[in-house]
Order: sequence, then structure tokens, then C-alpha cells
Amino acid sequence: MKGENRMKIGFIGLGNMAAAMIGGMLRQHIVASEEIIGSDKSAAAVEKAGEAFGIRTFADNRKVAAEAEVIVLAVKPVFLQEVIREIRSEVDEDKLVISIAAGKTIEWIEGQFDMAVRLIRCMPNTPALVSEGCTAVCGNALASGQDEELCLKLMGSFGKAIAIPEHLMDGAVAVGGSSPAFVFLFIEAMADGAVAAGMPRQLAYEFAAQSVLGSARMVLETGKHPGELKDMVCSPGGTTIEGVRVLEEKGMRAAVMEAVYAAAEKSKKL
Repeated sequence: MKGENRMKIGFIGLGNMAAAMIGGMLRQHIVASEEIIGSDKSAAAVEKAGEAFGIRTFADNRKVAAEAEVIVLAVKPVFLQEVIREIRSEVDEDKLVISIAAGKTIEWIEGQFDMAVRLIRCMPNTPALVSEGCTAVCGNALASGQDEELCLKLMGSFGKAIAIPEHLMDGAVAVGGSSPAFVFLFIEAMADGAVAAGMPRQLAYEFAAQSVLGSARMVLETGKHPGELKDMVCSPGGTTIEGVRVLEEKGMRAAVMEAVYAAAEKSKKL
């Protein structure tokens, strides 16, 4: 938006995810710092965001909602109802509302505003902190194609942003939002195995993390099926197929499937 029509973007909530989003938008020159404002109940978060990004900050959420044309609700699901009740008198159809709260549906959010509102629901994930996020995006009936395009541009500034229908959002929460924790667990377990084999721990973490990073990039950049890429590594009678045999024997595939499914089911109940 830099160099185009200026638009004020307001973040309600200035925690880690908001910081990742603001940082990405500024690094990619999607917006300038003077186009962003933010608020948080935590004085420490307000001070930190102001110093880090050079944005105007407030302790009062209503000031942000009143001034911003795009309002990003970057608060945890448990606080979303309270925040919406606090700001809804400052929101009208001229403002675009973006929510990143897991499990809170478009219908539920519309009900909290109790009015017609242009709304887009998003689900970013923590790799946004290193500009490698994956964000699911879906809008309500009042959100225009231009609104969705703007949201995809904003969310794409810190990784990949993908428009999906809302009925897929719980799956996106699981395979996008929750799965980094599963990957971190896998990296830690691989490093533990390397340590057991005699490798120093920090070196083991570096090998494991870089291997996961490179493997993910191969999936995205080659377009090949993960099974085909796995087969490329598994030489007959070699070390890799022996490791794969053990993972299958221990039920890794089923455990991961169950974990993702459980996370999706939990998202429906939030």
C-alpha cells in the first residue's frame, strides 16, 4: 500500500503474533510505520511495540478501533468477546475487521458485533515470527474481493497466505497453526537420537532443524509427492529405510494423523 492510497491499520493486541505481522508488513514495505497503530492492556507490550516499530500505541482499544480503517483483532480467543464488546460502538461498515482468533467462526464474531460488519477470519502460525508463516484466510458475505486481496497482501508479507472456505478452517488451525509444535517435537526427538549416537547437542539441533527446513522446501519447490521424495532417499538395504521401518513399526504416521485430527476437533470447540 505504500505509495498508494494510505490506510490506517490498527492492531488490538500487541503480543508475539501481532509483532510478527507488523514486522513483516514493515519489512516488505506494505505499509509505513505511521500507518500502523496498536493497543494492548499490557503496558509492557505497548512500550515494546512502540520502541520496536516506531508506531503510535495506546492503552485504550477503543482509540485504535475509532481511528483505524482496518482493525486486526490479535487477541487470544478467550479475550475476543470482551474486546469486541469494548470496541463495537466504534465499528461500522466502512471498517474492515480481521480476526486471528483460533476457533472463533465468522458467525460467532458477527454475533458479538450484533451488526453488519466487513469481516475476514485468518489463522496465521508462529513461523510468521521468522517470515515463514502460513496463514489461512476467509471472509464473510460483506467482505469484498478487494478486502480479501488486501488481507492476502498483508498476511503474505510474513509468509504464505492462502484463501480457503471457512469449513476448512479447523483443518487449517490444526495443520498450520498447531503443527509447528509437532515439528518442534520431531526436531527435538531427532536431535536426542543424534545425541545418543554421540553428537554434541547444539550440533544435533542444527542438523535436525536444517534437515527439516530443507525437506519442507523440497516439497514446496519440486511439487513432488512427499512419498516420492521419501523414496528418493531410501536406498535398498540402507540406513534411511531402516529408520523408516522403525518409525512405521512405532506408529509415527498414525500418531501424527491423530494429533492433527485431535487439534482440528479441539478447534471446533473453542
